[in-house]
Amino acid sequence: MTNRRTYPATPILAVSAAIIRHGKVLIVRRARPPAAGLYTLPGGGVEVGETLVEAVVREVREETALAVEPVALAGYREAIARDGDGRIERHFVILPFAARWIAGEPVLSEELSEAMWLDPAALAGLNTTAGLAEIVANAIALVARAGLSLSPLAGRGSG
Repeated sequence: MTNRRTYPATPILAVSAAIIRHGKVLIVRRARPPAAGLYTLPGGGVEVGETLVEAVVREVREETALAVEPVALAGYREAIARDGDGRIERHFVILPFAARWIAGEPVLSEELSEAMWLDPAALAGLNTTAGLAEIVANAIALVARAGLSLSPLAGRGSG
């Protein structure tokens, strides 16, 4: 399989999920480049024929074994990296979603070296991907605005 993520012909569309459970968010640490060692949200590339919501559910399941319910788009991020010659080596457009935890406990895939449920305030002390705290804050607000409980045991709200 050719690595279309390096020196792509067009930007690569990706999704991620700020998964909310009992007021905490699931933060993962990447095990592989280009974000190796950084704390971020689980996610990955959208496949052809897949909706954004389907991609979020699949990527979270593949990376963490969790079942989630995407609630709403929580913002966007662009990751553009150039090589030593100034050529575009990587270009991702990332659509992070607010998502509600449904079931499971994190099981790490080969993509991740760590996963933890954190109070959003604890993000300030971590080496994270750009804009992570803002995305998490947006996600928490979206889940609350949607009238959804932060715990599946308390019901799903009206709607």
